Amino acid sequence: MAGLATRDSIIVPDKVLENAGVQVIIDRAVGIDSGKKTVTLQGGDTISYDKLALANGADPVLPPLEGKDLAGVFTLRSSPDAEAMIRFMQDHEVKSLAVVGAGFIGLEVGTLLKTTHPELNVTVVELLQRPLAAMLDDNMAAGVTPYLEEQGITMRLGVGVAKIVGAGGFVTGIELDSSEKVKADMVLVSVGARTNLDLARSAGLELGDYGIRINEYMETSDPDILAAGDNVENTCLVSGRKLSGQLRGTAVSQGRLVAKRLAGAAIPFPGVLYGSCVKLFDFCAASVGLSEEVAARLDIKTASFTVDSRSKHGMIKDMKPWTLKVIFDSKTRKVIGSQIVSMAEAPVKEIDTMNMAIRMGAVPEDLITINCAGHPDLSSEPSMEPISIVGIQASGKI
Repeated sequence: MAGLATRDSIIVPDKVLENAGVQVIIDRAVGIDSGKKTVTLQGGDTISYDKLALANGADPVLPPLEGKDLAGVFTLRSSPDAEAMIRFMQDHEVKSLAVVGAGFIGLEVGTLLKTTHPELNVTVVELLQRPLAAMLDDNMAAGVTPYLEEQGITMRLGVGVAKIVGAGGFVTGIELDSSEKVKADMVLVSVGARTNLDLARSAGLELGDYGIRINEYMETSDPDILAAGDNVENTCLVSGRKLSGQLRGTAVSQGRLVAKRLAGAAIPFPGVLYGSCVKLFDFCAASVGLSEEVAARLDIKTASFTVDSRSKHGMIKDMKPWTLKVIFDSKTRKVIGSQIVSMAEAPVKEIDTMNMAIRMGAVPEDLITINCAGHPDLSSEPSMEPISIVGIQASGKI
């Protein structure tokens, strides 16, 4: 969307697959006969299989709003979606954009387009009272809205969209639940994705509440059909509850395990931790595991600790602030979640350290003794490494 990457640069070219001995067929699969072990294509052909891998993803959710079919209303799930938005902006005089949904996709598109088109009026509408609600607790999200507004983004929180309005077949704005109208020459609806289950149903596979039911080796109820990515139901590594796992990292990891299983190995997928990060102008945020809000809904008693730090040693020019929050299970003393907000890019990747801390069942004393690599230009002073400081604060208090 920002013109920083082409479509060809983010997909695997057909030629690469063909050179590896993979036959590439461009068609739509419309049915699976698991008894005959065949896949039917829209063009009428059938393909037989010994083993079948389903990786057909999820579809963007477009609520049944009046006006959703107007020209200039978009969802974003694939590169063709992005290309369609770019063409619309090139072909029409788009002066205003309304983004419905303040998750990381909606906010990234809004901020990227504001960066490349400074004159563009961008309004974000969110039903909840804060942005990035799936990533950040209240205290960590508190600075997001003021920062985005300083950059020229209009934030409308705690309001819903009643309908999308238009004229002559083109969108002209959205109408809020309050009857207020927001002018928009283009609308992006970014309120989530729905698992694509049509093929799984045609194959008679067992389904869960969030997707295709699989075992830890990515096998469905039919042992000759495997599934991975956005179309499967996952298990939270911390709580054990079922959920979707619609993130790229999860899909890549599961795809590798499908390949290993087809090659004869049996490597279990441990479960999802929802590790994610986002960049909005210079503001970066990341999270992994459970938030305090989610833990409370699951009746998990928690203790959390928040530490401020900085991206470089204090005497180095261009030092930027960042904040780490770590959430512990008060009963087991184990880390179950973490969040980071930062005005620099490098610190946000420390969320991966917290990811591994959750995986290893770390308790406060494990964090105290962490010894992170340090350099004046690249990291906080060792005395201000927030992961170890959280360990110090939490030890003896949980």
